[in-house]
Amino acid sequence: MQNFQKIILLAFAVPFFTFSAQAQTPNPNYNKALADSLGADNYGMKSYTFVLLKTGPAVIDDKEKRAELFKGHMDNINKMANDGKLIVAGPFGKNDQGYRGIFIFHNVTSEEITEMLKNDPTIVEKIFVIDIVPWYGSAALPTYLPLAKKIEQFSH
Repeated sequence: MQNFQKIILLAFAVPFFTFSAQAQTPNPNYNKALADSLGADNYGMKSYTFVLLKTGPAVIDDKEKRAELFKGHMDNINKMANDGKLIVAGPFGKNDQGYRGIFIFHNVTSEEITEMLKNDPTIVEKIFVIDIVPWYGSAALPTYLPLAKKIEQFSH
């Protein structure tokens, strides 16, 4: 490589490495004990499993049967949350993609999730079908449900 090309390469590389070093500024609010207790990596993140519930092929017009299935759905959600496996759950608003809701789990494998969801009658009866996907998000996410229980006016 000619000297001129080396100088040009160096001229572009130095600002990049300087910027990279500056981007790693320590957080003055960092709480190591909290980060460790939540299983956070250096970015305050950790791995989860994201489950997307979508409209399934089943159509159940019997209102009593649907009510029974959705009661079982809510019972299963509460069990998974009480067992400390499910940390976020909720429905989506009306949309054209058939997306119905999400679950976010931590400290469980896809196989364990599949087993737990065998207890959800809306999935068993194919009202919902699911996609299970690894997801990377804030390690603080598990603190969501304990706080949610303190701000909801009515329990499920």
